[in-house]
Amino acid sequence: MKKGIAIASSIVCILVGLLFGLIFLLIINPAESISLGFTPLILAGLSSAFNPDWISAGSNLMKLGQEIANAMPIIMTGLSVAFAFKMGLFNIGAAGQYTLGAFGALYFALILKCPWYVCLLAAAAFGAFWGMLPGLLKAYLNINEVISCIMLNWIGLYGVNTIIYGNGNSKMFNSSQSKAYQVGTVNPDALIPSKIFGLDMFEIFKYRATTIGIFFAIIIAIVILIVLNKTTFGYELKACGFNKDAAKYAGINDKRNIILSMLISGALAGFGAGLFYLSGTVQWNPLDSTALPAAGFDGITVALLGLLNPIGCIFSGLFISHISVGGTMMPQSIFPSEISQIITGLIVYLCAFTPIIQEKLTKFIGAHKKTQQNANKEEK
Repeated sequence: MKKGIAIASSIVCILVGLLFGLIFLLIINPAESISLGFTPLILAGLSSAFNPDWISAGSNLMKLGQEIANAMPIIMTGLSVAFAFKMGLFNIGAAGQYTLGAFGALYFALILKCPWYVCLLAAAAFGAFWGMLPGLLKAYLNINEVISCIMLNWIGLYGVNTIIYGNGNSKMFNSSQSKAYQVGTVNPDALIPSKIFGLDMFEIFKYRATTIGIFFAIIIAIVILIVLNKTTFGYELKACGFNKDAAKYAGINDKRNIILSMLISGALAGFGAGLFYLSGTVQWNPLDSTALPAAGFDGITVALLGLLNPIGCIFSGLFISHISVGGTMMPQSIFPSEISQIITGLIVYLCAFTPIIQEKLTKFIGAHKKTQQNANKEEK
């Protein structure tokens, strides 16, 4: 009952966010707000099944492939934020951990010429290290993790940019493109494969970044769900999250759990960066990367919309990616693609009101049941 109401509250947030998005489209262009704005925004990669004219770059399946590829990193950062929340910690440092993960993956791919699975492990290890630092500061110095994470985000970003750029003469920096070297050119073995069990994701979607990485994200989400609900470690984490003092009194090592939760949280974010930058279609640009990766902050949206549930993060990550791709499929001369960001921002804002929404839904369902029971009594 409670889970059903919680899911219903998230759906309400989505519907209200979409309603506001429609209102914005109506204000911009009332005549074409539905046909060229709201419909392609909602259908996104599925739209060509209804109207092929909406697709300007690639097939229907190609857009679906793009949605899957874009969902991989934000599912992982969503898991990162949700995992830390279980410990009662707000990991706003997922962007910095994601950045370090990207550096680890690229360094092992471009410099050490390692295969893709080693590069993914390196990405997770670099992210774990960066996540562990605010955990140590919180555990032993009681420094608020939000403050330390924000500081480490920027240290990580500019540190990575400086190392990759290498004063314009680096083994990782391609001066002709002002980007890191392409992984597929320097070390093809570092590209995450697209085939699994005879299924070729590239052949299906015709989009190179659609790899088996999405299956890794799903498997990791399931593993985290099992760890949180079926292991002693998961129980201790949730106990510390509910009441750290009570957990400590019960003999649970709160300092160890704080450090481990932030370390694992960082590893998840770093792994997400590895999935993205080892896909073969994106490069790190130290000259343009003066803003923190959006995937780190999108993870907060994914975690909240997914009700801090690992499986919920899969669906919310796919939804956010779906809306983002839909935003690019509207005619840019009429509607700005930022409409999708406005919608996701509104959904995040509304997620803060989920307790109120859940309370109202509970009262509504309770009143409806009571009315039905009274009606049944009268019939008898």
